Amino acid sequence: MQPSPSGSPDHTPDPGFLTELRVPVRWLVLVCVSVLFSLLLQLVHLPGSLLLGPMVAAIVVATNGARLSVHRIPYIAAHSLLGCVIARSLDAGILKTFAADWPIFLAIVLAVIGASSVMGYLMARGGTLPGTTAIWGTSAGAASAMMLMAEAHGGDVRLVAFMQYLRVVCVASAASLVAALAFHASGGPAPEIVWFPPVDAIELAKTLAVSFAASAVGARLKIPAGTMLLPLIATAALHAAGWITIDLPPWLLAIGYATLGWKIGLSFTRRILRHAAHALPQILASIVVLIAFCGGLAALLTHQFGIDPLTAYLATSPGGLDSVAIIAASTPVDLSFVMALQTARLFLVLLLGGPISKFVARRIEG
Repeated sequence: MQPSPSGSPDHTPDPGFLTELRVPVRWLVLVCVSVLFSLLLQLVHLPGSLLLGPMVAAIVVATNGARLSVHRIPYIAAHSLLGCVIARSLDAGILKTFAADWPIFLAIVLAVIGASSVMGYLMARGGTLPGTTAIWGTSAGAASAMMLMAEAHGGDVRLVAFMQYLRVVCVASAASLVAALAFHASGGPAPEIVWFPPVDAIELAKTLAVSFAASAVGARLKIPAGTMLLPLIATAALHAAGWITIDLPPWLLAIGYATLGWKIGLSFTRRILRHAAHALPQILASIVVLIAFCGGLAALLTHQFGIDPLTAYLATSPGGLDSVAIIAASTPVDLSFVMALQTARLFLVLLLGGPISKFVARRIEG
């Protein structure tokens, strides 16, 4: 159960026109609306559409009396898939680039984490949001991963989701505009998704077996976010050793992302939406400040180390990793440098986010 912004549980279902429908019909409505929203978001090339579309659909039906919930087992399975997705980003090229310039990467990443943590602290101190919620909401990591980490550390995952995906939209829009206007680079559309590509069934089965087993261990041991982190560690290690190949078909990822989106969206209430709307000016201000701060770091990289300005800007851009990857892949930049810095930040946020959120919560309470 997630705490409400006021600190008390807030899962009282909202009444609405869907309440009188049979449960299978409500699920059918949710699936249809999720597909519609996902397609609309993909048409405008919005990052994270496979998770964001179902989440928005779930919010709509939840606040209109759907009264549905996602079972724990498919939710944990979706966690494990997300861990595999992150593990897949750790290829040899990125690790080699990071090893060559690790002091620069570490300094930049810590600066971004520090800036986002300060903004989270200020928002919590000002009473805009609870401490852990503010920290995870302002954390510059993969939005889906930040939501799971927030849930594991006592944050309100609904408000964290709102903050994270608002930041993703703002950052992706800013990065596209900077690439097109300031550097005259045409990003182009995202590559078309091949939903049912050829898949090595044995490798897929091995990957899923490892990830599901690791996720079950994480759930059994009650490790914070262990249902995502243990599959991430296990599949990354086995992939690096050459024992498995992480190749997840888009249709499977769509199911996993939809499950995550539904779990979060179905817990929304009208009260939570009102609170999010009330905090919107402060949240937008924090996003603008973070984008500007990262732009300053990019200028520093260009001035001190002679890194191409667009490469520096995309590398320091505060997420999401997938949207930055799409823009970087279709513009004349050093893609390995961009992805190495983005990936390093994601893993350090996963590593440091928990201690930082606990520290801020103690300071606020003290």
